[in-house]
Amino acid sequence: MSSSRGLAFDYGFLLHIGEEATLTGALNEYLSLRSYLAGFSPSQVDQEAFGRLRGPPSPKHVHALRWYRHIEALQPEIPGPESSTKGKRVQPPWTAPAGSDPPRLRLYNSLTRSKELFVPQTGNKVLWYCCGPTVYDASHMGHARSYISFDILRRVLKNYFKYDVFYCMNITDIDDKIITRARQNYLLEQYKDKKPAPEKILQDVVSARAPFQTKLAETTDPDKKQMLERLDFAVTVALGPLQGALESRAGETDIQRLAQVLLDEARDMLSDWLDAQFGSQVTDNSIFTLLPKFWEGEYHKDMDALNVLPPDVLTRVSEYCPEIVEFVQKILDHGYGYVSNDSVYFDTAKFDTSQNHLYGKLVPEAVGDMKALQEGEGDLSISADRLSEKRSQNDFALWKASKPGEPSWDSPWGKGRPGWHIECSAMAGSILGESMDIHGGGFDLRFPHHDNELAQSEAYFQNNHWVRYFLHTGHLTITGCKMSKSLKNFITIKDALAKNTARQLRLAFLMHSWKDTLDYSSNTMESAVQYEKFMNEFFLNVKDILRAPCDITGQFEKWESPEMELNQSFYDRKAAVHAALCDNVDTRGAMEEMRGLVTQGNAYMAGRKSSRLQPNRILLQGIALYVTDMLKTFGAIEGSESIGFPVGGSGQNVDLESTVMPYLKVLSDFREAVRKIAREQKVTEVLKLCDVVRDDTLPELGVRLEDHEGLPTVVKLVDKDTLLRERNEKKMIEEEKNKKKEAAAKKKQEQELAKLEKMKTPPCDMFRSETDKYSCFDETGFPTLDAEGKEISKGQAKKLRKLYEAQEKLHKEYLDRNHNES
Repeated sequence: MSSSRGLAFDYGFLLHIGEEATLTGALNEYLSLRSYLAGFSPSQVDQEAFGRLRGPPSPKHVHALRWYRHIEALQPEIPGPESSTKGKRVQPPWTAPAGSDPPRLRLYNSLTRSKELFVPQTGNKVLWYCCGPTVYDASHMGHARSYISFDILRRVLKNYFKYDVFYCMNITDIDDKIITRARQNYLLEQYKDKKPAPEKILQDVVSARAPFQTKLAETTDPDKKQMLERLDFAVTVALGPLQGALESRAGETDIQRLAQVLLDEARDMLSDWLDAQFGSQVTDNSIFTLLPKFWEGEYHKDMDALNVLPPDVLTRVSEYCPEIVEFVQKILDHGYGYVSNDSVYFDTAKFDTSQNHLYGKLVPEAVGDMKALQEGEGDLSISADRLSEKRSQNDFALWKASKPGEPSWDSPWGKGRPGWHIECSAMAGSILGESMDIHGGGFDLRFPHHDNELAQSEAYFQNNHWVRYFLHTGHLTITGCKMSKSLKNFITIKDALAKNTARQLRLAFLMHSWKDTLDYSSNTMESAVQYEKFMNEFFLNVKDILRAPCDITGQFEKWESPEMELNQSFYDRKAAVHAALCDNVDTRGAMEEMRGLVTQGNAYMAGRKSSRLQPNRILLQGIALYVTDMLKTFGAIEGSESIGFPVGGSGQNVDLESTVMPYLKVLSDFREAVRKIAREQKVTEVLKLCDVVRDDTLPELGVRLEDHEGLPTVVKLVDKDTLLRERNEKKMIEEEKNKKKEAAAKKKQEQELAKLEKMKTPPCDMFRSETDKYSCFDETGFPTLDAEGKEISKGQAKKLRKLYEAQEKLHKEYLDRNHNES
């Protein structure tokens, strides 16, 4: 057979052979030399030759027979009597499903202020730079807002969307705040080391207070002013007692104690005063490294406690000064900077008017905002002489000439130190190159910090795409207010972890959008605590079901409508979670879908339990594994447990649950058997002992037993503190209930006593004591005149008669009771 349209053999030769047997023989001989099976469809000649034969050739003509069968199989099926020989069925054509476009990841890009399809620059690799902390004080919940949120985003991109994420973060250890704080700490410690006399401390604090009060009077920011006023008040309160003690020549011990109190309260005031006098004399660079090194260590401890993954690369400004100098020089070479009084500034006007460049990409409306620009330059860089060095107020420092009392490094322009913005550009450029996929930071860093980073980096690399996607986390408020020391709502990460676990904090962040404002409050945390408890109970119930004895075939149970409905919901919810994560990593939506799935799982288990039927193990296991895996993806679950939260703390090296559960099951079964016998024999003391084991003994070990009438006892391993808290809450509820019961019983008793006292009074005496109402009575003691001597009206008399008759009945009841008792 041939797939071509040409002749496969001599057609005329066949036409001249009339006898079929001779024709078949000739065809067989000819086909023995021909590759008739090479094609996939018969030619016209094949079809005509095939039509000359009335049936398949004899088996002795093997080549002709093979050819015939092959052509026959390729014939279209024709209904009718001849279909058995000429109309063989063939495989029908296959139609591919139309399918649907799956949702793709979109991220809110601050560069466009909209959600953009996320497309890495190079294959699956994602280059990510994140602005790290300025380490001069304890990390607070504002830091947690950014670094937990970015940790969640990073985990989702890496573990859920399977991107190859390379994450770089910096530590700012050279900064105006660090320089000032380090210098002040050093000078104050020197002052203390000299052990000044109480009189000297008093004199110095009074001297330091004068410039402080001038600063207080000039401060316009309400929060800062309130903080300074609180400090001034505290110093005032501490000054008086020391002054009095010195004037009255009190005992040395009392005077020293009061001097120490004043020194502690005036610490900040004295530090400013000492710095103003002696700060320029501090020249040793090592003094400026101790403070940031200490607080960097504390920052890493806090991040570890929050289960925030460490960066792949960590860069410190102090380690990159040579690279920063080189970076600044190249910007100068490209014509986008200028030297002024040994400092180097970025020429924003020159950059903004250059082709393919634009200054202020992120927040163009903020360009020219002097307050924001000066905050970006730092407190030590906004003096009149420094500001006069710039060609334009919009220009910013790339390299600052160091003044006396500031650390310095060598440069072509003299001794100096890096500007704030240049550090990120130089370090990120050194590690990630001329363009990165993602740059992250807090919302308040958009201008001027990130806009300045963009400008100087694109001036250095001569491009307009240093960052493809800018991600900015939202603000954090404390119970609706800005976090501020003056408002006494400044919460460090350690403070927060003293109230809630790292998981609960993370769950609170997951239940809010990463780019919007998050309010840290008792309501926010209570919602997170309840979510954790809700999920944990589901995990514990599923694990209890999976522990029930079952043979290898018994786990594959027939699915009925409840299983079909739950499974359909499972797949719908998974699709909804995926859609939420594709929509700017909407963890809030994902968490709600997971809550809905677990709610349906709980309803399914409750329905099976009420029907005395076993739930489908494999279906529930699949749901529990999925929810666990998602919480692991979000960083809310650590450890190797396949289902649920880890038991026994993060320091456990073994699977505590699988180790101890067999022994707990033996104890539970034994207790259940004992309870059964005790109920049958009515041995209440044994039943009480069983309750003590359940309510008091096992919770101390982190074990919860749940008794269900007619069903096996459920054994759950739960965090000990959670169980003890639950036990205390239960006891408080019981105590409250008992108090109410006692109060009700006491009230009832008082009512009974009052009723008894009332019953003792004969009806003839009940109105005689009310002389303020009545002045005259008949022989039965019924009032006839009111207190003013007026006759009782008919209506009033009718009401009083009812009361009189009721008292008659009560008194008779009292007399009858006494008669019976006697």
